[in-house]
Amino acid sequence: MEAGNHTEVSEFLLLGLSEDPELQPLIFGVFLSMYLVTVLGNLLIILTIISDSHLHTPMYFFLSNLSFVDICFISTTVPKMLVNIQAQRKDISYIGCLTQVYFFMIFVLLDNFLLTVMAYDRFVAICHLLHYMVIMNPRLCGLLVLMCWFIIFWVSLLHILLLRQLTFCIGTEIPHFFCELPQVIKLACSDTLINNIAMYVATALLGVFPLTGIFFSYSQIVSSIMRISSARGKYKAFSTCGSHLSSVSLLYGTSLGVYLSSAVTNSSHRSSTSSVMYTVVTPMLNPIIYSLRNRDVKGALGSLLSRAAPCL
Repeated sequence: MEAGNHTEVSEFLLLGLSEDPELQPLIFGVFLSMYLVTVLGNLLIILTIISDSHLHTPMYFFLSNLSFVDICFISTTVPKMLVNIQAQRKDISYIGCLTQVYFFMIFVLLDNFLLTVMAYDRFVAICHLLHYMVIMNPRLCGLLVLMCWFIIFWVSLLHILLLRQLTFCIGTEIPHFFCELPQVIKLACSDTLINNIAMYVATALLGVFPLTGIFFSYSQIVSSIMRISSARGKYKAFSTCGSHLSSVSLLYGTSLGVYLSSAVTNSSHRSSTSSVMYTVVTPMLNPIIYSLRNRDVKGALGSLLSRAAPCL
């Protein structure tokens, strides 16, 4: 068997955020804390929505799905990083790396798609209020979420099948704390033209179209709000979009910052450090944004915690 054949590659080496041994305990503690906060915060959002019948609406149905995806999103990268730090190892198996790439793509794209669907939900709620419950019926809501899963499942699978065709040299080092598609493609020893074309086309279609949908929804929302005569009415209408706008700004702002910084600098270490913002910080802050800025969620969360307190 030839030395460059990818079947000979049993593992890759994840270099992580820092190779300084003295920093490893600090990195472990920080990331463990952020992971626990993210999982507990998003679980609380899901339990709050399930337990309160007043929150059984399309808006909170999408929010519970977003929270579930955020838990899965952070769970694809951080646990493996924590295990490697604790075991003082850097290896990840070839299959494990491809699996991580696959699920990371699924959940980061789902985050993006769900925020787009939530923008459409806010558009219908503000611009077509009288027909809101008719348009955003449970069947449509379920269909929108299933459609997101279906599209992303096949797009991610296509990338993995193309990745399987590449060959890698033994001892390949990934200058990141997880296996990310662009990083893995860069390290291939064979021709990556088709992989790069597929990645750029998918990024353009699955990035530009959702963002365009969000911009369109909010252009209609702003136009509708401006026609409201009272200042209180304008504030009330716009306040329902505050949490969603914060999440959209956080995801797109951090991910755009990562890719702009990687375009400006060739430092792989700086790029991997910057990517912490959208891979770890964004899922952690989403439940905080929705619990602090949303009066209904705050009230339901308070009721849930008060009911749970006597049982503790």
